[in-house]
Amino acid sequence: MTKIRAAITGVSGYVPNYILTNKELEKMVDTNDEWITSRTGIHERRILKEEGKASSDMGAEAVNILLNKTNTDAKDVDLIICATTTPDMFVASTACIIADKVNAKNAFAYDLMAACSGFIYALATGSKFIETNTYQKVIIVGVDMMSSIIDYQDRATCIIFGDGAGAVLLEKNTEELGLYDSILKSDGSGREFLHMKAGGSLNPATLETVKNREHYVFQDGQPVFKSAVKNMADVSEEIMKRNNLSSNDVAWLVPHQANKRIIDATARRMGVGDEKVMLNIEKYGNTTAATIPLCLWDYEERLNKGDNIILAAFGGGFTWGSIYLKWAYDSKK
Repeated sequence: MTKIRAAITGVSGYVPNYILTNKELEKMVDTNDEWITSRTGIHERRILKEEGKASSDMGAEAVNILLNKTNTDAKDVDLIICATTTPDMFVASTACIIADKVNAKNAFAYDLMAACSGFIYALATGSKFIETNTYQKVIIVGVDMMSSIIDYQDRATCIIFGDGAGAVLLEKNTEELGLYDSILKSDGSGREFLHMKAGGSLNPATLETVKNREHYVFQDGQPVFKSAVKNMADVSEEIMKRNNLSSNDVAWLVPHQANKRIIDATARRMGVGDEKVMLNIEKYGNTTAATIPLCLWDYEERLNKGDNIILAAFGGGFTWGSIYLKWAYDSKK
């Protein structure tokens, strides 16, 4: 019996127009361009400035671009999974709002929250609906408006994050192309080092939580950095070994764009040269759940049918994981 795999058959991205440069940040907090660049690799990031706009608007833009370029009717989409840390609101889900905005009337939709690992969690989850022949067209969206939860008085976090969205279409493939394997991990004890203290059921919003600036992301950089380096590298190496892949077999590493030093450490552990590493952190910063699809979008024309690709991410929670897939189409055509 022919095995059905879930294959990415299209990819898109969207970033806001406003560019927040390192030079501009120098005027806001005690930092400088050289310090930011040497420690993170980031030169600029995109920020959603329009009044009344939110994560769903960026997600809907990415999905509409995806539908157009793949000649897909929104009414034929069966499922939309939105990976996000910055939902428009707690009720209703951002995925439902995106589905409404793109007129995907026949899709069921839900959000998945796994911070920076959200996209690969959602991709692995969505693939099962294809592999079991339950659905024919599944869209995975990674979107975050990190500027909505970042304290621009905190130089430890405001230099890192940006806003953006990316989306992929999953369809069935019987040519041995698509998703082959995934390894997903988590460790809830990591919440001590990366979290947003208030706004949830543990600490609902009050005048006091707002006054104390507890509705912004807190990050203890050193333990997060150490955990990210170890776990992203470990899981990427593990998925290669599990699938008998050498570094020569890997066409591309698509790492979460959190920090250039973390990306370099993961590539070294895998034995993959810089020429095989997708990198756009310098112009977008860390867009959390959007980084991996934005990389695929930026590099799409360089991908070839049959390319072995490793996706790897690490995020708050802690969450981390890796996916091995074979690219399903010649992107230049």
